[in-house]
Amino acid sequence: MYTAKGTLNRDDQLRKYSPLVRRLAHHMIAKLPPSVEIDDLIQVGMIGLTEAISRFEPTQGVQFETFASQRIRGAMIDELREGDWMSRGSRKSQKDIEQAVSRLQQKLKRPPIESEIAKELGMNLADYQHLLAKVRGTQLVYLEDIGGHSEDDDGFLDRHVGDEEAEPSARLQDQRMRQALVAAINVLPEREQHIMSMYYEHDMNLKEIAAVLGVTESRICQLHSQSIARLRTKLREH
Repeated sequence: MYTAKGTLNRDDQLRKYSPLVRRLAHHMIAKLPPSVEIDDLIQVGMIGLTEAISRFEPTQGVQFETFASQRIRGAMIDELREGDWMSRGSRKSQKDIEQAVSRLQQKLKRPPIESEIAKELGMNLADYQHLLAKVRGTQLVYLEDIGGHSEDDDGFLDRHVGDEEAEPSARLQDQRMRQALVAAINVLPEREQHIMSMYYEHDMNLKEIAAVLGVTESRICQLHSQSIARLRTKLREH
């Protein structure tokens, strides 16, 4: 494990902890857009692991796996921040959909249907559905400012793909957020309830949900993006 100089053996540690890099990458990729490649995260994570090996000091009283996990996550998040992983156009499109849903919800006193949302946006149904498909993958950003945070990339990354060893108050806030999310899902239109429940409560991906419901994955993507707009509108009431 250690060299003659008392430092960690780099090759041994890389072999031993490469599964940790893959595990952290897969955990993070679940919360990111499809445009982010898992192999890219793993590659950057391995760089973080290499740096952790070179900088680790056993005298610090911290286990190497804990130290390495922080370095690996940090390397991945830095890479995401440097890349244009969420375009301004996609963010604006999501906000436009959300605002249309909010206006219609207030006016109709019920969840608006797709055609009504499309009309509110000045689109035909096909163009609206194309827009829903276009914004797929960035939809989790809708949840980033529920607690009143500013809408910025760093804040989203820190809150949603950062260190799992969060302080108790942060874990409690996350628990309350999850409870509010489940409550919001329960007032969605029935079909969207099923989709979001499978996605958030049962950790199913969109392809699996499409197979269960007997529709295309692209259709599930559309409904998922639309549901997120509804959820954010509802969650902002809390």
